[in-house]
Amino acid sequence: MQTQISNTLPANTQALIIAVAQSDGLKDQMKQIADAHGLSAAFIESEFAAKHKEVLPLIAASAKVYLVGLGKDPKMADCIAAMRSFAYRFKGKLPDNTVLNLNYLPQPTLAEGLLNGFFLGDYEVGIYKTDIAEANDFFAKDTAQLTVLVEQQVLQKTTELCTHARAMADTQQQVMQLGNAPANHKTPKMLGEWASQSGKKYGFDVKVFDQDTCKNIGLEALLAVGAGSKNEPVFIVMEYKHPDATEKIGLVGKGVTFDTGGISIKQSANMHLMKSDMGGAAAVFGAVEMAAKLQLPVHLIGIVPSCENSVDGLATKPSEVMGSYSGKTIEMIDTDAEGRLILADGLAYLVRNYSPDVMIDLATLTGSCVATLGYAAAGMFTNNADLSAELYLAGQLTGEKLWPLPLWEDYKYMLKSDVADLKNYSGLPVAGAISAAKFLEVFTENHPAWAHLDIAGTAFTDSEFASMKSASGFGVRLLVDWIAGRR
Repeated sequence: MQTQISNTLPANTQALIIAVAQSDGLKDQMKQIADAHGLSAAFIESEFAAKHKEVLPLIAASAKVYLVGLGKDPKMADCIAAMRSFAYRFKGKLPDNTVLNLNYLPQPTLAEGLLNGFFLGDYEVGIYKTDIAEANDFFAKDTAQLTVLVEQQVLQKTTELCTHARAMADTQQQVMQLGNAPANHKTPKMLGEWASQSGKKYGFDVKVFDQDTCKNIGLEALLAVGAGSKNEPVFIVMEYKHPDATEKIGLVGKGVTFDTGGISIKQSANMHLMKSDMGGAAAVFGAVEMAAKLQLPVHLIGIVPSCENSVDGLATKPSEVMGSYSGKTIEMIDTDAEGRLILADGLAYLVRNYSPDVMIDLATLTGSCVATLGYAAAGMFTNNADLSAELYLAGQLTGEKLWPLPLWEDYKYMLKSDVADLKNYSGLPVAGAISAAKFLEVFTENHPAWAHLDIAGTAFTDSEFASMKSASGFGVRLLVDWIAGRR
């Protein structure tokens, strides 16, 4: 599929997609569309209310016309979701010469969301199926041409937005594919290979420390979590540095490729979804790749401690005391509270070896955060008010929403251990997400600009792509928007 931006409707147009929001001017817009394409305004008004994800297919004199509803007062996330849903549902029906008309948007900046959503419609979950016919949809055809129709005054800006949206969609699809991959197709070693290939393609440095190297440098918490698996842990360090960078940002993503819960084993009902426990790693992979793609003027370090949390005779047991990269000792209370352990090593390594100006970790960390915020937002923990405000705004703009939760010292008692410096789990039925964040805070060494994002409820969600929950790629747009906004 090829893409072009134009301010004139091509003469060979076979299908026209028009995105429309619910507004007081909707009736006038419907009349304009009807008059322009020889359609009945009365019929359109009776059949189409521009509700979110609503689609009305019409037959005009020379082309199909698809009206796509964006809902009332649409935000970026609404535009992405509406157009992604449309493109996924109709990609097998779109003809070679298709036009996406963006002239009816309430705000020109929403164009990026619609374009990103359209390109995401190419995504398919079932890559391991053997009975899929060769793809012949709009995205797969070399002869397909998408023309994006806009006014002359926003032609150049839309060209830039389209390039950004397509690059973003490509990276999002890759990390979504990682998230959806089953454990036998996604080991820690494979994550390291993915990062290395991305680095070679987009020009950033990647180091993958194997198990022996992890032992030598003292990543003891990571090794303890991965002790029960035949697939050895790895520690992935990615570094992208633009020559004009004035700030160093560090990202750490939880990379547990499958989580049984270890000896504190999970219930079986939804354990198959634990292939998603590397959603934080996916976000960091995507953010570093996008920063390199877009040549953002930043020095960015991405760290992914990766392992499997499995059960066998060598698995770490509750009550054991382990070391960590920071030197602090940790009492293992619950082996299913493993993500904070590998993040502890990642955070400490980042602080001591790179001294970043700002650091953020992302993890599918606690069910407690899901119970608190559901699936609409991720939990955000930081004592830095400016960083909190920046990340909150980026979440609102991208639709990858964050909500602040406290890091007060009132919760510090939950980490107290009788036999080690701290314990990994409070054992209390309250404040689980907060106590996990307080645990991580210890390993930031009092960094003044650190944030922890608990994305357990947002990294694996319902969508049109699958009948079960699937990876959302949450965090990539959020981080890239936040980083770009700091220029």
